[in-house]
Amino acid sequence: MLFRRKKKEVAPSAPPLVPVSGPAIDAARERCREMVRQRALVSAGVAAVPLPGVDILSDLTTFTVLVEEVNREFGLSQQQIERLHPRLRVLAYQAAASVGGMLVGKLVTRNLVLQVFKRAGIKIAAKTAAKVVPIAGQVASAAIGFALFRRMGYQHVEACAQVARELQKMKIVDEGGVAPVV
Repeated sequence: MLFRRKKKEVAPSAPPLVPVSGPAIDAARERCREMVRQRALVSAGVAAVPLPGVDILSDLTTFTVLVEEVNREFGLSQQQIERLHPRLRVLAYQAAASVGGMLVGKLVTRNLVLQVFKRAGIKIAAKTAAKVVPIAGQVASAAIGFALFRRMGYQHVEACAQVARELQKMKIVDEGGVAPVV
């Protein structure tokens, strides 16, 4: 495996936090956008390698880990949402569906990420085809890889921020900033 997931254990008694105020949501958004930029640079570096297919495998793995970390940062990972009261859980999933957050609050697998990548299939095909041309093709492949990864990452961050704002509007979180658990 090219990249390994960092296993972060969450204490079972720790309640899931959902950003309550605008500044907390905005701070989480900025932290996540920085994560996306860093991972997009890694994606570009791997895309510059002239071996076909290595970049796609790397992007799948890296994007899967990124989505999980972004979801966790906003308190919207599957584990965090599943610990909510059933009524609140339904509202959280409805908020995710209403903003089009395909990866928000779900168990993120490579197959699910592959479906997202298929939507950007033409650009991925162009990135792979560009590798045939020496040097200039690798530079073009890296640029396309960076732009594509960053755009998809930013879209997910914005979806998570929008879901957090929707949850805030629905008053799912209490005054202390903690979502009630079962």
